Amino acid sequence: MTEYPLTRKEQKIVRLADAFWQRHSDALSEDDINKINNQEISKAMRRILLPRAKEIVTSSFIIPVTSGAITCYMFANPRTQSMGQDALIVYFHGGGWTFGNMEFYNIYLEHLSSVTGAMILSIDYHLSPDNKFPTAVEDCYDALLWACGGAKYWKVDPDRIFIAGDCAGGNLAAVVAQLVRDRKGPEIAGQILLYPITDGRLRTLSIEEHKDTPMLTSRILDFYVDNYARESKDLFLPMFSPLLSQDKSRLAPALIINAEFDPLHDDGVLYAAELEKAGTSVKVFTAPSSYHGFMCYKNAKGRLESECAIRQFVSGRKLENIKFVTEKELKRINEAPRPQKKEEE
Repeated sequence: MTEYPLTRKEQKIVRLADAFWQRHSDALSEDDINKINNQEISKAMRRILLPRAKEIVTSSFIIPVTSGAITCYMFANPRTQSMGQDALIVYFHGGGWTFGNMEFYNIYLEHLSSVTGAMILSIDYHLSPDNKFPTAVEDCYDALLWACGGAKYWKVDPDRIFIAGDCAGGNLAAVVAQLVRDRKGPEIAGQILLYPITDGRLRTLSIEEHKDTPMLTSRILDFYVDNYARESKDLFLPMFSPLLSQDKSRLAPALIINAEFDPLHDDGVLYAAELEKAGTSVKVFTAPSSYHGFMCYKNAKGRLESECAIRQFVSGRKLENIKFVTEKELKRINEAPRPQKKEEE
């Protein structure tokens, strides 16, 4: 069994996250899941999450979708929004298509909007097991269409609309990027996939090697997939497992960030390799010594570097030039004197 070193701060994250999400229980009833999704954030839990961004204003909307209607939450800085030409990130939250506590994700996305300078539209898509595959996919695709239609009203640069997601949300973002191409939908500037699920069959080496990490286990992943799928053959469909798509060309540029100690590590790595092989622009990073879900927690390893990489991407930096460093380190790199070329004699 793999040993995972944890700092005292990481131990606290694991302890409180386990209690909040009941992460190691794969026998939750639908009532249990609904209670988790609607519970309030405790003071102890709040202390391990990200700091509030006071300059960011939150608003909510109701979006008509094929399955009915869903809620979304907009995070924006009114000062920069008034100037126009902001980037927009349409974000699909994680939680194994099953969990979706929007207070938890609102804290994270408010912070992400602040550090990246982008407006963020968070999609509260329908969850399993009440709503099986492909309801969440269609919700997210419809939400993207709605967001692109509203871009001019929000003074968003139509050429800087991104999709993003973590875990199952990363799965949804990858699938939506493929649907945009296949359905001739709106052009998107890029896709940001954070420790995504790309193969619902759960057969990679990292699934076995890291099957019992502190923040995610293979047993819980099985629970998520069983909750979401209508039947076992769904797992082989590209709309469920984007890694299995026969055509990964002509997709939006992809920034993929993985956690080192994560059963899903190989899902991101393998998907990046397939995108590159198909000619789609991609950049993949693995945050060293990090665990699944690290983006949401204040003292988690890999968060600062990942935030910086996302900001570089949405600010227009080409994928090949993005550096996986903190903002302080990037500033030092940018300010460092460049060696002068010797004059030809």
